[in-house]
Amino acid sequence: MKFVLPLCIFLILSAFLAAGLRLDPQHVPSPLIGKPAPYFELTKLHEPGQTFTPEDMLGKVWLLNVWASWCVSCRVEHALLTALSRASVVPIYGLAYKDGRESSLAFLQSFGDPYVLSIEDPDGRVGIDYGVYGVPETYLIDKAGVIRFKQIGPLTIDVVQETIVPMVARLRR
Repeated sequence: MKFVLPLCIFLILSAFLAAGLRLDPQHVPSPLIGKPAPYFELTKLHEPGQTFTPEDMLGKVWLLNVWASWCVSCRVEHALLTALSRASVVPIYGLAYKDGRESSLAFLQSFGDPYVLSIEDPDGRVGIDYGVYGVPETYLIDKAGVIRFKQIGPLTIDVVQETIVPMVARLRR
């Protein structure tokens, strides 16, 4: 009995670990899917005297892309965001997460600016409300202000073509 109980506990823990290792880390279920996007009022990156809220977007389908100048994956994703922006599939709004204003502006100056506008979340409080695990993350928000999709990690061409573009078309109807 002295060895049976620890062996059973070890086997149970091993089973949970094995099941967890089979999961895709980019498909973490979000409790925000199907719920209204959390409210915020943040300063615009390019116009610090003005603010932006999700209510400004009511009646429109849009993407909120959480990014940072210090994020290596954001650089990888940036070319795809630029192409998506040029194709005018859906307006993209940027949330500069835990970043300095000057660093964010320098990033956009160097790599191009795919965003209709960017807003600043220097302390990450809005990111917490949105359940941000890390950057980049992207949220598709419908006309009523409800989150319909969340991508953890950089967007890929497959995600854009197979998920985002069809969802945008459906949500615009």
